[in-house]
Amino acid sequence: MSSTAAIYRTSISHVRQTPLKNAFTYRSYSWFVDVDRLPVLPRLMRPLAVFRAADHLGDPDATIRSNVERFLRTRGIEPDGGAIRMLTSARVFGHVFNPLTLFWCYRMSGELQCVIAEVHNTYGERHCYLLETDPSGRASVPKAFYVSPFNDVDGQYRMKLPAPEQRLSVSIVLEREGQRPFAATMDGDRRPATVRNILAAAVAVPAAPLLVSALIRVQGIKLWARRLPVIKKPHHPSQEAVQ
Repeated sequence: MSSTAAIYRTSISHVRQTPLKNAFTYRSYSWFVDVDRLPVLPRLMRPLAVFRAADHLGDPDATIRSNVERFLRTRGIEPDGGAIRMLTSARVFGHVFNPLTLFWCYRMSGELQCVIAEVHNTYGERHCYLLETDPSGRASVPKAFYVSPFNDVDGQYRMKLPAPEQRLSVSIVLEREGQRPFAATMDGDRRPATVRNILAAAVAVPAAPLLVSALIRVQGIKLWARRLPVIKKPHHPSQEAVQ
C-alpha cells in the first residue's frame, strides 16, 4: 500500500431550508490518495478498496491522471506534471457510489493550480466543476447538474474546499434568489491507511457505497411523502473529456 494514502472517517450533513425544512447526517469514510500512488490492498483485503479510472471522469481505459489532465486542457489549463490528490470513495465488494470526488491539482512548484469537483447523481451521470479557489479554499460556480429530483439546475454553488490536512472540512451551499435552499458539509479526521484503520472503517460503515446510496434514496422517499414537488430531470449534455 502507498504510504501517502489516508482515510478520513467522516460526518456528512445535508440541510434543506426551502420549500420545506429537512436535515440528516450520516457517517462514512473517504480515501485521500495521490493518483500516481493508488493503494493496492493485500489480496484478502482487496474487496474493501479498489480504485478504478472507470469510476471517474474520462476514458475508462486510461489513467486517472491522464483523464484529469485532459479535462484541464479542455478548460484552457495546462498541467505541468505536478501532484494530483484525490478525495473519494473506493469500490467496496465491487460496488461504488461517489456523490462527490475532489481533485486538488498542483503545479510542480507545489502551488495549487485548481480543484475539480466531480459530482455523481443517482441516475448514473457525472459532471465536473472546475474551481480556482482563493487561499482559504473558497470558490463559486453556477449550478449546471441535476442531482436531486427536488432541485432544478438554477442557482450558484458556494464551495469551500481547502486541501485536507489533519482535518477535512468541506462545504457546498446552493444560493438562489437571496436564499440558501440547500447546504452539504463533510468533516472528518485523518488517519493513515494502515490495515488496522482500513478494517476499522469497513466495520464502522459496512458496504459503505451501498449504504450511502440507500440513505440518500430513503431521504428522497421521505421528501416525496411530504409532498415536496418532483422536478423533471433535464437532459444532461456530456462534457468534453468527461464520460
